[in-house]
Amino acid sequence: MQKLLIGSLTTLALAVNVANAETRTIKMGTVAGPETEVMEVAARIAKEEHDLNVEIIEFTDYVTPNAALADGSLDANAYQHEPYLQAMVNDRGYDLAIAGYTFVYPIGAYSEKYDSIEELPDGAQIALPNDPSNEGRALILMHNQGLITLNDPDNLEATPIDIAENPRDFRFREIEAAQLPRVLPDVDMAFINNTFAQPAGLSLSDALIKEGPESPYVNLIAVRGGDEDREEIRQLVDAYQRDEVIEKAEELFKGAAVPGWIE
Repeated sequence: MQKLLIGSLTTLALAVNVANAETRTIKMGTVAGPETEVMEVAARIAKEEHDLNVEIIEFTDYVTPNAALADGSLDANAYQHEPYLQAMVNDRGYDLAIAGYTFVYPIGAYSEKYDSIEELPDGAQIALPNDPSNEGRALILMHNQGLITLNDPDNLEATPIDIAENPRDFRFREIEAAQLPRVLPDVDMAFINNTFAQPAGLSLSDALIKEGPESPYVNLIAVRGGDEDREEIRQLVDAYQRDEVIEKAEELFKGAAVPGWIE
């Protein structure tokens, strides 16, 4: 009887330990590439300091990570800025919230045919990211450069139909963000998020036009509504907002990643 009791207690203890381990695991979605490498540093810190397991799940597009977060397949994701998150919430009705901030990754306009924006010819074909807000982000940058005039330069979700004046007859192609580096040889200029530019060997310093560090598009850690104050989520945010993470981002992005949690 005593052996049976001891055996039962041992089994119970193991079950409790397994359950605790499961509750101390966060499934984190990232976009494949250097941002995943940055998250790996945060995951190591989370394990060392908080005994929190961060399981990183990589994606190759901008839509699926929010769908996976909304349906419970993920606990958090880190790849988007607030205007994009808000556009997805408005469009799809997701109940998502901001748990913390990561980096500003400035967008740039690249060309394999021209070395300066002044060389860009009339009628040039320009590729834009087709996702909510990032397309507007590119058009606002063109507006600020005097290349086009938008009806409302504060409209973060502007598309080519919102262009009031296009004196140089630029032609626009709306392309999935991840595919923009591939179409770069076929167009005169393409706006490419640093998430996809850096792995393609493009440096922000080579961009014909680019956002400055004052960009409002700070990337963030998103969670389901109500999870912002969950202990594991707060520990994850704490692990991410560290000097070691900044150093890794600097190594990978060469100055093109600005910490968004430091005022």
